[in-house]
Amino acid sequence: MPTEQLGEYEIDYSAVRMTDVEGWAAYVTIYGPSPNPMHRNSIVPAQRVALEQVFASEAEAEAEAHKIALAMLDEKSVRPPA
Repeated sequence: MPTEQLGEYEIDYSAVRMTDVEGWAAYVTIYGPSPNPMHRNSIVPAQRVALEQVFASEAEAEAEAHKIALAMLDEKSVRPPA
């Protein structure tokens, strides 16, 4: 599962092979700041994104999950300044 650190936020984005159809689904989890360094604070729980799409490859699904995770952070205005 690829992970990216953006300031205090950690994005986990991944692809999961679909069992009912041929292809891949995109998944995202976003963790925010936590007062306890041994505990990750999930601000966006693990969830499938791009629900209407089934991707032909794992790489395509991961790229879309990453793009959507960044958009989620921008939308909530919690993304740290670049």
